[in-house]
Amino acid sequence: MLIDAAVNAAQNAYAPYSGYVVGAALQAADGTIFGGCNVENAAYSPTICAERTALVKAVSEGVRAFAAIAVVTRNGGAPCGVCRQVLYEFAPDLRVLIGNLDGHLVADYTLRELLPGGFGPDSLKA
Repeated sequence: MLIDAAVNAAQNAYAPYSGYVVGAALQAADGTIFGGCNVENAAYSPTICAERTALVKAVSEGVRAFAAIAVVTRNGGAPCGVCRQVLYEFAPDLRVLIGNLDGHLVADYTLRELLPGGFGPDSLKA
């Protein structure tokens, strides 16, 4: 179900430069799902990934606890390093499902597996 939601979100991607369409579906701890897609920009650095789009939508609605995220690309690409770090801020134990645009599961990780030794809020405590 989460992979399917990510595939649906990918349909709204704006990727005229790379042509690399990404969809994400972030499941909050309460079961609510927030979809996101990548939105590219001609200046490149303002581009926002699908995973961060979904997270920012959720956080802007007051949600701070997350259980899982599904990310889909044409070839089952995993979240970039920036997305891993931003997700880690809120959910270091997040389940990360990687799929393709056909809706097939390619890999199943925890965020800690994808970002070993991650730096988060606990790292700043004295």
